[in-house]
Amino acid sequence: MDTLFSISSRNGVVAIAYSLLLTWLAQAQQQQQLSPTFYDSRCPNAVSTIRTSIRRAISGERRMAASLIRLHFHDCFVQGCDASILLDETPTIQSEKTAFPNLNSARGFEIIEAAKRDVETICPGVVSCADILTLAARDASVMVGGPSWTVALGRTDSATASRSQANTDLPSPFDPLDALILAFDRKGFTVRDMVALSGAHTLGQSQCFLFRSRIYSNATDIDGGFASTRRRGCPQSGGDTNLAPLDLVTPNSFDNNYFRNLVQRKGLLQSDQVLFGGGGSTDAIVTEYSRNPRLFAADFAAAMVKMSEIPPQHQNGIIRTICSAVN
Repeated sequence: MDTLFSISSRNGVVAIAYSLLLTWLAQAQQQQQLSPTFYDSRCPNAVSTIRTSIRRAISGERRMAASLIRLHFHDCFVQGCDASILLDETPTIQSEKTAFPNLNSARGFEIIEAAKRDVETICPGVVSCADILTLAARDASVMVGGPSWTVALGRTDSATASRSQANTDLPSPFDPLDALILAFDRKGFTVRDMVALSGAHTLGQSQCFLFRSRIYSNATDIDGGFASTRRRGCPQSGGDTNLAPLDLVTPNSFDNNYFRNLVQRKGLLQSDQVLFGGGGSTDAIVTEYSRNPRLFAADFAAAMVKMSEIPPQHQNGIIRTICSAVN
């Protein structure tokens, strides 16, 4: 009797646990069912309001386009696309803003916060910071001549951040090719996706300390004239935060010059130049993009969609009232 009762009880517990698991999975699936029309009835003017806010910011500082695209990338690679990168430090939150890849480097937080204030005015508590950040990346691309893409919406915001994951998961500007491929593969990206997303470096700037060792080396993978030009703004000592454009030719326009630069051994960061010239799996892709800007733009847009749909790690998301803090 005792044995039979024990088995029956365990079966009951297993049945309950299984039922709870199915419920949780259904809820999780529902939370992650993103749709381009998600706000059509909830907040009809959300997308246009955010677009106006982002356009205003980039009109004031064209470099901000690169910063917003990068901010979205650095968010999605850590805990999924959940706006965790926007959270400030608190006694219970170790902010991703202070992780090495973001410290004194990630920009655009105030732009996302301003867009959030604008949508809160028309639809309080409805639009997530994660969705704003995702839309901002697309709108930033369009503002500087890059491709557009359909953004599926309906994300929620995380109540946590992970400085440690930001330090381990975000690619480094000093990474060799195999490390870059692995970092992107862990997030579900192909090698082609990785090369396309790296093309975002056709925009923006980098700090001297991140490329100093490259321009003062005697490596054969850097053009001598290019290195000499970059040394003018980046001395061997000091000037760590001096900025240089990642693409010297058209630093504020989305085009395929980044890939042309790589073919000419004029990649500013080591993690850029490793994509071409070593006989690796990415050489052919870089060559394709250097010759076909439309192909690059199409692949970049597809990879951005893929990145924007990296699922969040949190189970119960929130809609933050302000993006830098948990309600």
